[in-house]
Amino acid sequence: MDHPLERATMRRVAWRLIPFICLLYFIAFIDRVNIGFAALTMNKDLGFSSAVFGFGAGVFFFGYFLFEVPSNIILDKVGARIWIARVMITWGLISAAFAFIKGEYSFYALRFLLGAAEAGFFPGIILYLSFWFPARYRAGVVSLFMAAAPISVVLGSPLSGALLGMEGVMGLHGWQWMFLVEAVPAVLLGIVVLFYLTDRPEKAAWLAPDQRDWLVAEMEAERAARGSVAKHGILAGMADPRVLALALVYFGTSAGLYTLGIWAPQIIRGFGLSPMEVGFLNAIPPTIAVVAMILWARHSDRTGERTWHVVIACLVAAAGLMLAGAASSVVAVIAALSLVNIGISAAKPPLWAMPTMFLSGSAAAVGIATINAIGNLGGFVGPWVIGWIKDSTGSFAGGLVFVAALLVLSAVLSLVVARVGRRPEPAGAGAR
Repeated sequence: MDHPLERATMRRVAWRLIPFICLLYFIAFIDRVNIGFAALTMNKDLGFSSAVFGFGAGVFFFGYFLFEVPSNIILDKVGARIWIARVMITWGLISAAFAFIKGEYSFYALRFLLGAAEAGFFPGIILYLSFWFPARYRAGVVSLFMAAAPISVVLGSPLSGALLGMEGVMGLHGWQWMFLVEAVPAVLLGIVVLFYLTDRPEKAAWLAPDQRDWLVAEMEAERAARGSVAKHGILAGMADPRVLALALVYFGTSAGLYTLGIWAPQIIRGFGLSPMEVGFLNAIPPTIAVVAMILWARHSDRTGERTWHVVIACLVAAAGLMLAGAASSVVAVIAALSLVNIGISAAKPPLWAMPTMFLSGSAAAVGIATINAIGNLGGFVGPWVIGWIKDSTGSFAGGLVFVAALLVLSAVLSLVVARVGRRPEPAGAGAR
């Protein structure tokens, strides 16, 4: 860490890759959850009930689930540059098409297609970062990348609220303008990716020769050190019980994340606020969460501890959801949603540092994609159950308690993964 060449190399790599990758995820997350703001007026225009909207919002994750692992395998074979460009261009075009939905079935179909198009982006980036950053940097780097999600809410909420104000311009609803305007950056950045990203350190002409040589040697040494214990094959990445357990941990955090992204604007709107006021208030919790997430991830890297950093964060998020369900004022609900944002955001960087501790090569590509694919089904279950309970009871409280219970389960499973990971494997178990 104190070697001048290492410091210079990692600084150069970080400045080259992290801001750009954060920008890509920023756009991805806006296009994934902007229906939460569209719903403030779209649901009435199209006659959607809370249950219809919640189901349609969650259908995204069926497409995501089906195409996640194949997409990451292709990325590992053809390279991040080509595949991430393909992902972004197709999801941008599909996101724009939401401006022209006519009813619930076209809404369901486009949400499914958007999930299929975007599948592979997030786990692909996690895998890509593992090519460039040694393990000791990984949670911190992932936290910077993942900060783009709450930042997209911070900046995207007022923007979405403003675009809803374009009602009637050129004969379109405000929510139609929102979908069209917010889809354009994905297509443009997809084209930029083709010229900007570098697949592997060996091809990094933008590094000085000594920096490139050091990084290639460092990453190769890390792979070799893992070689005797890490699993490498495709089946190993899918079948390892730790992968399946981490997928269930991620399931709970995803249910929490998309509960925020999809339902928080309507929870806040319930206090009689305008779309613009909702936009600014909805930006407060993720602003706090960005700082908390980065500090928490750095502490995880500094101590080398992952499990309790996930457990504590999940329990904080669960407590926030319980409080949000009981909140009786806008101040109380913003405070509760801040806790949820902090917990959900802080849990993810140490969680994503775990898979590459026991997986390598094709197993890492498939294992990361499997965790993300199964885990993101929580993004269907959480929003859908909340919509169903809201229609049945007239309140968000029961649905929020349900998602809180999923996060408590995530905390428990994190401890189980740690316990299993401490057990020595039978001789030859790592060979594939």
